[in-house]
Amino acid sequence: MASADFVIGMIFLSQTIVGILGNFFLLYHYTYLELTRYTVRHTDLILRHLTVANSLVLLSKGVPQTMAAFGLKHFLSDIGCKLVFYVHRVGRGVCIGHTCLLSIFQAITISPTDSWWAEMKSQTHKFLGLSNVLCWILNLLVSIVVPMCVTHEWTSKNNTRKMDLGYCYGVVDNRIALMFHNVFLLSYDVSCVGIMIWASGSMVFILYRHKRRVQHIHSTNLSPSSSLESRVTRSILVLVITFVSFYTSSHILILYMVLSHNPSRWLVSISALITSGFPTVSPLVLLIRDRRTLRVSSACLRRSVPFHNLFM
Repeated sequence: MASADFVIGMIFLSQTIVGILGNFFLLYHYTYLELTRYTVRHTDLILRHLTVANSLVLLSKGVPQTMAAFGLKHFLSDIGCKLVFYVHRVGRGVCIGHTCLLSIFQAITISPTDSWWAEMKSQTHKFLGLSNVLCWILNLLVSIVVPMCVTHEWTSKNNTRKMDLGYCYGVVDNRIALMFHNVFLLSYDVSCVGIMIWASGSMVFILYRHKRRVQHIHSTNLSPSSSLESRVTRSILVLVITFVSFYTSSHILILYMVLSHNPSRWLVSISALITSGFPTVSPLVLLIRDRRTLRVSSACLRRSVPFHNLFM
């Protein structure tokens, strides 16, 4: 069993390190683009917030899970447990919200001039900053119910359902808290995922119509901006598909764990790995599909830009 825990710990440690480095480099990448005005896109602001939220999820989930797997179990105080789960839920909610914002914004950006979204094109960038702030505030408020469902102590109440998470205990001894938890969090998640899928479907339809429209046009006559938006849209679609895949798998496992009276340690670990999957994979997806990455890297090497200047 000790060897199994060591393997789990190494997996969590590797995932956390890769995810943190990926998000850190992505934040560096977008910060450099913003400060140097090097081919800045409006979506870069949303992606910067997404990297911060990804990092919160990885730190609040990966670090405690790694320490628990290496034998340091239930090391957090009651306040520590509640704070870690609160931060994790805020980060996870902001990830969902900003991925949703990203898909909506791009669907509006590539919409044809004769669509009902056309009038919003020139106004969307003005609301990006406000939308990002509101997303954080909404999740800070909605996630207040999460600390009610975790504790650092194993309670012996007969009417309390308990779940050992390795470093804290999940408890359900308050039906009102559970009801608020389900109503607020699930409503938010389902709404965002539904809008995300709808916006992605709209983007697929727009790209399909655009492809058919230009089939008989020579490639040299295509607008460079149109080609750029098509590439950005495909990248966002890949990001949304990645998110929905990890999100669906995570919630299936969480539902199974809630219905199980005593989920196994392996099941809890796999659920945690999948939960941290999107924050780990998303920066790699964005960096690989962003053609500016290599150009910025080579420019930084040529100019020898001091790293600390990017955040001053």
